Amino acid sequence: MRTLLITGPGGAGRTTVAAATALAAARRGERVLLLSGDAGDPLGAVLGNPGPGVGAGVGSGSGSGSVDGPGAAAGPVPGLTVGRIDSGEEFRAGLLDLQERGTSVLGMLGARPLTAEELTELPGAEQFALLRALRRAASGTAAPGTAASGTAASGTAASGAAASGGPHDLVVVDLPPLPQAVAALALPAQLRRYLARLVPAERQAARALRPVLAQLAGVPMPAQWLYEAAERWDRELAAVQAVVEAPGTSVHVVAEPGPAAADALRTGLLGLALHGLPVGPVLANRMVPAGSPEPWLAGLAAQQEKYAARWPGARPLPHLGRDPRGPEDLALLDPGPLPAPARPRWPVTDRLAEDGVLVWTVPLPGAEKRELDLVRRGDELLLAAGPHRRIVPLPSALRRCTVSGAALADDELRIRFTPDPALWPRST
Repeated sequence: MRTLLITGPGGAGRTTVAAATALAAARRGERVLLLSGDAGDPLGAVLGNPGPGVGAGVGSGSGSGSVDGPGAAAGPVPGLTVGRIDSGEEFRAGLLDLQERGTSVLGMLGARPLTAEELTELPGAEQFALLRALRRAASGTAAPGTAASGTAASGTAASGAAASGGPHDLVVVDLPPLPQAVAALALPAQLRRYLARLVPAERQAARALRPVLAQLAGVPMPAQWLYEAAERWDRELAAVQAVVEAPGTSVHVVAEPGPAAADALRTGLLGLALHGLPVGPVLANRMVPAGSPEPWLAGLAAQQEKYAARWPGARPLPHLGRDPRGPEDLALLDPGPLPAPARPRWPVTDRLAEDGVLVWTVPLPGAEKRELDLVRRGDELLLAAGPHRRIVPLPSALRRCTVSGAALADDELRIRFTPDPALWPRST
């Protein structure tokens, strides 16, 4: 299964391009799932085939189903399923499940349980819901209520693979705008690191000794439920991270060529590169045709061409002169097949013989020296590029070295490491 993650600066038309991409793939004979976490039903409006209402959820409830469910509807062509993630329902279900698991602890504290009716989703719930839906889509399972292709979702369709036609060949995800998309895609790895620091896995080996240790130390030891919850969260996050980092997953950015988009695009692509996410060619949307007799249109076309030329491999998508609606309009915006690019490599080059250093190369397209920073902390390196930050573990060879310098050239940050004589093996 392949996964296309579509994002872009706000107002660039990412939802329209996501719909056009999914529709074109379905017409080529692929089984496609088109996902969106936006409020309302923007995908239905673009497709000209309104799907489930605002209250419909995709993959909500117990969390054991897939994204195909009461919130999924057949698209305007066979093979296309459209789903909207109800982040509010997902948040309520998750919090109630957590509350139920911690009933004994909450009871000891005298807490009053919350009910579903009084729960309102918190900021960030949309990203969590979208990522969980993406993981469920990748699992290839289906839940009761999935509509077969070419029919309306009615809750009477057969469940399981018979209803969805089996696993999807392609999942197209209408992500939030570029800054939020970068943060959401980086979230699983970041949260797993936090869990590993706060609830270390190696401490769990002493579960049987905790009552004895508690008596000896005179202080209560962490409860069993805390470790079990940490394990469960780590498994869930690992599954999501595996989908984001899978060879068949790629990010595709939609942008309308111009000065404002150029700044937003540079910052967004820099964040995606920092987190090691493969990015396909930029989809240059709403391109005005050249050769217009109107001077202002000719000027706009020239400006767009100038900015689009700076984006290597950019795929132009035409301006229709109106808001695209329905399959006929979307067919004009087909970007063509979008193959997954190779995942960026961060190679370590051995230059010990020439310069006495190892060089770690980090590709950071569009980076500027003034916005870069790096700090060594133990066996990790904190990298900052503009508004983006990432903490990465050092390769094993570099853990026995000290950072001796760094330089930015040709969109690559080259970090030099000098072997620590106290840790580096002596030559025989």
